[in-house]
Amino acid sequence: MKDHLVKATAEGVRIYAAVTTDLVNEAIRRHDCHAVAAAALGRTMTGALLLAANLKNQEALTVTLDGHGPLGRVTADATPEGFVRGYVGNPHVDLPQNAQGKIDVGGGVGTDGTVTVTRFTGLRNPVTGSAPLTDGEIADDLTKYLYVSEQTPSSVGLGVLIGHAGDQLACIGAGGFILQPLPDVSDEVLDRLEANLRAVKSVSRMVDEGYDAKGIIAAVLKGFDIHYLTQTELAFRCHCSKQRVSEILLSLGEKDLKSLVEDGHAEACCPFCGERYQFTGEELQAIYDHAMADRRDAQG
Repeated sequence: MKDHLVKATAEGVRIYAAVTTDLVNEAIRRHDCHAVAAAALGRTMTGALLLAANLKNQEALTVTLDGHGPLGRVTADATPEGFVRGYVGNPHVDLPQNAQGKIDVGGGVGTDGTVTVTRFTGLRNPVTGSAPLTDGEIADDLTKYLYVSEQTPSSVGLGVLIGHAGDQLACIGAGGFILQPLPDVSDEVLDRLEANLRAVKSVSRMVDEGYDAKGIIAAVLKGFDIHYLTQTELAFRCHCSKQRVSEILLSLGEKDLKSLVEDGHAEACCPFCGERYQFTGEELQAIYDHAMADRRDAQG
């Protein structure tokens, strides 16, 4: 089952649901994540994709959780076209299981901090909102963020089931949903929703059992008349490139550029995807010459 996201409405509510197993495995591979980091990053990327599903094409958003826990910052960028990338500050954190016998994502993220969402909508300045972390488990933190910062009552469910494929750590089921009542929803519908949410299985378990995004929606909205809308394929994709790194190098000061030229070699690593870019002495000299020429032209 390929990763995908489905939108639907039903009797005064809207819901987005996603299956993200493959892209979580791609993040695990790229960042060499241990279990706590894999679960935290997978939930954050899934949540970012669900939030981004409400954006227009060519827009994007960034979700950052900074709870001052041992994982450091957990960050994900997502677009409504279905692309996501992300990273965690310390991917090799190991913690004992929590009191419920599960991966201690909350202990890894921490709770002394905020969840921040920045929306890039084409305006001159991006729009940023934040809320205090609730428990560091990410789903409740995004639920609180939507209510506090965007005044949007919501229920967010996120799950990443971690196991092994041979000797390698692997995600065996990941996904999530965002459920939001519309302004004209009735109290009777809200009562039915609350009962369904109490009874539904964890998202990661549903995905592991073969549920697709429509199946997740059907489980959350059991007994409702569901109208399925669009379906979007999802993937881990980074927009870094050697050309982009070259442009960053061009912006360095003369002293720093000259030092790189003298070293005769440079390597840059993208924090989002782990891709490494190598620059030879000749390439660095060309970048230095280009930067100096641009600055002379700017000075007249």
